[in-house]
Amino acid sequence: MATHVDSEIEAIRIVLNALEPLDSVVRESVLDYVFKRLGILRGSASPAVPLQQQAPVPTQPKTVVSSPANPQQHIKDFKEEKQPRSAIEMAAIVAYYIGNLAPEAERKQSVGTTDLDTYFKIAEFKLPAQQKFTLINAKNAGYFDSAGGGEYKLNAVGHNLVVHSMPRKGNDGGVTRKRSTKKKTAKKATPKKKSTKKKKE
Repeated sequence: MATHVDSEIEAIRIVLNALEPLDSVVRESVLDYVFKRLGILRGSASPAVPLQQQAPVPTQPKTVVSSPANPQQHIKDFKEEKQPRSAIEMAAIVAYYIGNLAPEAERKQSVGTTDLDTYFKIAEFKLPAQQKFTLINAKNAGYFDSAGGGEYKLNAVGHNLVVHSMPRKGNDGGVTRKRSTKKKTAKKATPKKKSTKKKKE
């Protein structure tokens, strides 16, 4: 019985929601068609009650979707925040951004060379001469794992690099190589040997 009543209330709610926005002439036309379609005689129906006087039909509360606390962050702003010092670091930033901060429709958990080209340009980061080697070098540096098909996935080391180690402090952002400090030894001047040829007597 409860199921029948619930179905009836739901049907009434649907009909009311459909008719309320219409003016009286259109409502009358719609009701005439419905009665004819269902084979109901208008005279057998109970007198019509104006919609405004009818008891309100219980409706389900609307779910309010709250907007995110932080607005969508742009890749260029994220790059400026993290201040990458190399193409490898920028690749890690792009992978993290695509996996966590990009719009939902653009998110994915692996990146390829095309992704780097696109987001490097959007973020206004200088493209390396050999972009095809950037992800390979980043993998060799320990920041990515191969995902197959030319795609690479940011691993825990790369994640920690972006989240916890950037922006870099001081001058520890890149690999510094010590210059050779070998002192050039001055060549000692060797005295020229005197000619030992004997004079002919």
